[in-house]
Amino acid sequence: MLRPCPYVPPLVLLLLAIACDAPAPAPAVTPAGSATPASSAALPFKATVTTKQLMAEVLEPASNVYWEAVGSTTDARGTVDKAPRTDAEWNTVRDAATIVAESGNLLMLDGRAQNHDDWITLSRALIDVGIRAREAAEKHDTKAVFDLGAEVYEACVNCHKIYLVGPKAPPGAATPASTKPQ
Repeated sequence: MLRPCPYVPPLVLLLLAIACDAPAPAPAVTPAGSATPASSAALPFKATVTTKQLMAEVLEPASNVYWEAVGSTTDARGTVDKAPRTDAEWNTVRDAATIVAESGNLLMLDGRAQNHDDWITLSRALIDVGIRAREAAEKHDTKAVFDLGAEVYEACVNCHKIYLVGPKAPPGAATPASTKPQ
């Protein structure tokens, strides 16, 4: 025996109709903040400088700001500690870490990404350490900024061991078949 359908309020019916007609959800965002497109269509991003220019004009200056923000020097007069003292100085360190993290995303743009294995893994490692470096600067944590400076350096060196081509290449740097100098 068929049972009658329970009464469904008109508002519920309207909400169901809207939900069924809703557009596809926006791309998912990964913890690193990069969007995963719903389709395999190319994203509308366009690199405006070469990878070498990005390194020289964006990533290297920002890394240097971060690395030089904290530390100590010892000479005949004694030891001098260096650390940001004002909110503006800490913001400069935070901003440099933000540039480091976002540069990892820029390195994955079409035209820069050398392959989808090591290059992507190394770019994501740069993003991850950049995020942690930013958090350390936001907390005004001098020790963490110093320690994460070493991790930023390690992320850079790990990539340079494989992909840096030319006179600055570290000894033993490989040039994968899929890599072309830019």
